Amino acid sequence: MALPTAPPSYAEAMASKEQLFPGQQQPYPMQQPFPGQQQPFSGQQPYPMQQPFPGQQQAFPGQQPYPMQQPMPQPPTVPMHPSWAFVQPSPSPGYSSGYGPATFSPYPDPSSSGSIEAFAMESWNNQKIRHTFIRKVYAILMAQLMVTFGIVTVFTFCDPVRKYVRNNRILYYASFAVFISTYLVIACCSGIRRRHPWNLILLAIFTLGMSYMAGMLTTYHNTKSVMLCIGITSLVCLAVTIFCFQTKFDFTSCHGLMFGLMMALFITGLVMVFTVPFGYLPWLQTFYAGLGAIAFTLFLAYDTQLLLGNKRYSLSPEEHVFGALCLYIDIVYIFMFLLQLFGSRD
Repeated sequence: MALPTAPPSYAEAMASKEQLFPGQQQPYPMQQPFPGQQQPFSGQQPYPMQQPFPGQQQAFPGQQPYPMQQPMPQPPTVPMHPSWAFVQPSPSPGYSSGYGPATFSPYPDPSSSGSIEAFAMESWNNQKIRHTFIRKVYAILMAQLMVTFGIVTVFTFCDPVRKYVRNNRILYYASFAVFISTYLVIACCSGIRRRHPWNLILLAIFTLGMSYMAGMLTTYHNTKSVMLCIGITSLVCLAVTIFCFQTKFDFTSCHGLMFGLMMALFITGLVMVFTVPFGYLPWLQTFYAGLGAIAFTLFLAYDTQLLLGNKRYSLSPEEHVFGALCLYIDIVYIFMFLLQLFGSRD
């Protein structure tokens, strides 16, 4: 039985190859370098891929950095707004929001069914939240007005209370101090006016203070004048509210007009204070009362559109106490200025 032999070595294989193919010294074609190929040895130039690309800049010291290493441009500064205000972003062309800020769909294709459903759902949620907010604000406002005009009715029709209030003016100054202090706390401290039940407690104290001020003012006018001014105030407030629900004019962008009216009202009030020693001027009193009624009617339109939320600025849905406070002040001041303008003094 023959034993298996070991395979031939490399030298033996090469020798047998030489015997079979004598005179063949050239290597196989695959062993030759490719046309244009350069050897990476013996100090030759590097491969073409090792050379820098055309226009490419080296990032070594002394050379310019890559374009991506340059500092990024700073974003434009955004103006600050009050804590109660929400600035509505610019909506896409052809879209107008009914209530609240504009919303954008997270889907990339606006024509897809998922995009349409998500957009409709988000719009419905915003409208539902805004409607709930409006109902809450007007419910609080109605409670405030009922308390105020109830006190006004008692001061007007009850003669003992009427005489007592007119003879004790110190209570008027005390109510004015309560009015100013509670108003500053509610208007300036956003954390307190959003915290239940402190916001409602402060709003109740504020309402009582301002109701006493309005009631004392009615004690200096006869009953018919007071009832007439209450009716005119109700009609004016109803007309302004309906107008704000229907109009496309944006009162929230008229900050310059509102500031000008307030400055005119403030300067006229100072002139009246300094002319008191020289006697009563009926024409100046009439001008001041008319200007105040016009100014606070425009303020009522401004605050109503802030409440609706379909313009440039809108109130946050968490600011139901602040929204009711603004509308209440506008209505009561309209009543006071109309009483000065049309009321007959006793």
